[in-house]
Amino acid sequence: MSTRHVVIVGSGPAGLTAALYAARANLQPLVIEGLEAGGQLMLTTMVENFPGYRDGVLGPDLMAEMRAQAGRFGAEIVQGNVTLVDTRVRPFVVRTSEAEYSARALIIATGASARMLGLPSERTLMGHGVSTCATCDGYFFRGQEIAVVGGGDSAMEEAIFLTKFASKVTVVHRRDALRASKIMQDKARANSNIAWLLDTEVEEIQDTGKGAVTAMVVRNSKTGARAVVPVSGVFVAIGHTPNTSLLKGQLEMDANGYIVTHDGVQTTVPGVFACGDVQDHVYRQAITAAGTGCMAALDAERYLET
Repeated sequence: MSTRHVVIVGSGPAGLTAALYAARANLQPLVIEGLEAGGQLMLTTMVENFPGYRDGVLGPDLMAEMRAQAGRFGAEIVQGNVTLVDTRVRPFVVRTSEAEYSARALIIATGASARMLGLPSERTLMGHGVSTCATCDGYFFRGQEIAVVGGGDSAMEEAIFLTKFASKVTVVHRRDALRASKIMQDKARANSNIAWLLDTEVEEIQDTGKGAVTAMVVRNSKTGARAVVPVSGVFVAIGHTPNTSLLKGQLEMDANGYIVTHDGVQTTVPGVFACGDVQDHVYRQAITAAGTGCMAALDAERYLET
């Protein structure tokens, strides 16, 4: 088994940008795509806030272009479900169900997965009225009535942001008390365009055969009463889970499992770099993920020169 200069785990905007820069530096990077190749943008329809696409671009098309561009400069991209990452040995070892790879430098770009409600209709309508990113998709709901599901700070932030576009935003939370900080609750409650459905769970998201969200079925958790609430969008804001389970005990992480980085995107293990949503729980945008992917590749290049 030959040792690679750089192995990149993950193939979203962060991983593929890292691959592009590493390939152009003649580091012959290997990218392991993983089961969710392309990251969260594969679940998005139109992306209108990525620079260079004046008329917008479909999420899967953007990722296909990034993948092809990295490949053009010599990045090798393989499919595989990573089952082991060992940063305690040199060279580092990455194992999939089909093969084992070793690397002098390692870039972790495994992203974070949005927590979902677990409804069958949720996946079907993702990108067709169901979203996990207000910043990405709020613009498409100008003058419409929509819902935000969640009771934490991120849900309040999303609801407040969405009132810039929607005529009405209904916050749905399964408990009678919100989990958000008092300052965020106060901001949201002071906004006249936000309505509230507390003690309420979403049971179904409907499209009435139109292929786009038309309503949600909700149930009061105390009375059991059901109601159909007409909405054209449902934003799920119940948090994200960073894909870091294979690295626990090896790299420093924060309380929520995000990889801690310093001096750019360096982890606590020299030669291991983390980029994108796996280390960013604040911005979570394709463009910021791509930026940190660039940083990871440049830092890896400098590390390999020492």
